[in-house]
Amino acid sequence: METEISGTYRYMGRSLPDAGGDSSGAFSDCNSDHSGEFSPSAGGGGGAALRLLVPFSAGDYSEDDLRLLIAELESPSATVEAQRGAAMEIRLLAKHSSENRLRIARAGAVRPLVALLSSSDPLLQEHGVTAILNLSLLEENKDIIAAAGAIKPLVRALRSASSAARENAACALLRLSYSDALKTAIARSGAIPPLVSMLESGGARAKKDAATALYALCSVKENKIRAVEAGIVRPLLEMMAETEGGMVDKAGCVLGRVATEEVGRAAAVEEGGIPVLVEVVEIGTQRQKEIAASTLLEICDGSINGAGAGAYRALVVREGAIPPLVALSQSGTTRAKQKAEKLIELLRQPRTAAGRVVDD
Repeated sequence: METEISGTYRYMGRSLPDAGGDSSGAFSDCNSDHSGEFSPSAGGGGGAALRLLVPFSAGDYSEDDLRLLIAELESPSATVEAQRGAAMEIRLLAKHSSENRLRIARAGAVRPLVALLSSSDPLLQEHGVTAILNLSLLEENKDIIAAAGAIKPLVRALRSASSAARENAACALLRLSYSDALKTAIARSGAIPPLVSMLESGGARAKKDAATALYALCSVKENKIRAVEAGIVRPLLEMMAETEGGMVDKAGCVLGRVATEEVGRAAAVEEGGIPVLVEVVEIGTQRQKEIAASTLLEICDGSINGAGAGAYRALVVREGAIPPLVALSQSGTTRAKQKAEKLIELLRQPRTAAGRVVDD
């Protein structure tokens, strides 16, 4: 049974359908270019950087201008400073409009930008990662980016020394995870462990971007198992326990998704997840209560034929879940009421294990 969470999540002002059968309004702010505009010295590109301080459109750049920028990226004799300036210009051009994104890709910029993802220069790598992210905002560019071999270097960029590169790489991988095949390819390239590390030790921005990417990737069964093996459950529960941290909704949605697998349910229980989820049902916002109740239902109902079925439900009852669930069934959202009622009914059934009734 897949946990059902209502709504959609938005990315760069666009509604994104969830490929896994449910979608979540919790994911609303995985942005493209986090750093805003640049000072003249930011790119090391001299006069080129000055031009970027004022608004511009695709019409300000001819095809020859774009080819010159791309040639700067590809030239073996170009200095790092010159390449930074060219990459920064492409990055900002790609940020500002869909027309720019299309023209840049058609001009052949994707492959040289992908090459920058492996640069030893942190700022050059950051410009390359973010330019790829901005280009990926156009649907027509996704296949071009994936075909240019961007996935593996983007995964490596998740461990970059630059926090902006790490965060933007996570968002770029999210944009490329539009099919189950690509989600699987991204995970097999090693994306999940560094994304989990971002959940554990990243800043607020990194945690949000990592959670959003993991939510998308974990619509695939294989990736849910990989995420549990990478230790995703503990940081998710820690974020849910920090009710003032702003991550309860996102963490809860990701946890609900991995809990659709038995290994995810077992990990959630073993890591002390039931008390955390019950507390959210009791004191969380209406949205958070719905998410927590859905996840508790997943743990109890999804395991009904598993080894932990009776034990999981007994733990939920002993944690005092029924009173807040009753309250939720009377005053929650329509979906929350349905989840709470179904869970209450399940918890009140006799719990059995190995053919015998289990007493509380």
